[in-house]
This record gives sequence, C-alpha cells and structure tokens, in this order.
Amino acid sequence: MEGDGNEIDAERYEEGESVTDILRDRFRLSTISIAETQARKLGMQMSEPIIACISELAFKYTAHLAKDLQLFAQHANRKCVNTEDVILAAHRNEHVASTLRSFYDDLKAKEPQSERKRKKASKNKDKATTSAVHFPDL
Repeated sequence: MEGDGNEIDAERYEEGESVTDILRDRFRLSTISIAETQARKLGMQMSEPIIACISELAFKYTAHLAKDLQLFAQHANRKCVNTEDVILAAHRNEHVASTLRSFYDDLKAKEPQSERKRKKASKNKDKATTSAVHFPDL
C-alpha cells in the first residue's frame, strides 16, 4: 500500500484546488456585481470584456495582497496577520492607509477598557489584536 499516501495528498490537492476555484468564481461574481452597480449609479455602461478584466485584476491584486500580508506576519515571527500588517500593506496609497488607520482607531476606541492591568505577554507569544487571520504552517 505504498500509493496510499500519494492518493491522500492528491485528494487534498484536488480538494484545495476546487475550493480555490469556488472562491475565485465567487470573488469574480461579486466584483462583476459591484462594477455593474457602480456603472449604473454613474449612468454608464461597461462592456463585458472590461468587466471581466476588472474582475481578473481585482482577484490578482487580492491574491498578491494576501501573500504580502502573510509575509509581513512571518517576518514578525507571527502566524497571524494583524491590523498593523494590513495598514503596512496599504502604505503605497496614503488615502487608503489613513482610512484604515482611522477605522482601526475607531475600533480600538469602542473596545471596553478593563479596570485591571493585564500581564504582559511573553516575547514568544503573538500579540493579540482586534482582528487576526491564522495561516497554517506550510
């Protein structure tokens, strides 16, 4: 039964690929819907090839952004992406970065403040943030 391990790996790979395909399709449908809605709001018409191009570019940009976020977290010796990573990823567009900072500050202001001081986390543990994404070990 030497091939059993390879079959399981192949099944996991195919399952991962099908999930990726489903996510890609859903993302593209959402992007197309948003583009069409915005075009209608502005009284414009968009051709199908342009909408498909916008959808493809948005998907590729999002995949690139996700990889950057993962690398930022790994560089900081963390397994989770935090809000600082997202703000750092947006540094090329100052308007987006400032909007994200403002949004993050608003979220922090709404968090209830505890009355007693918390113990400081050890240097080996990840810092807790309001939102984090966990990446499994590769």
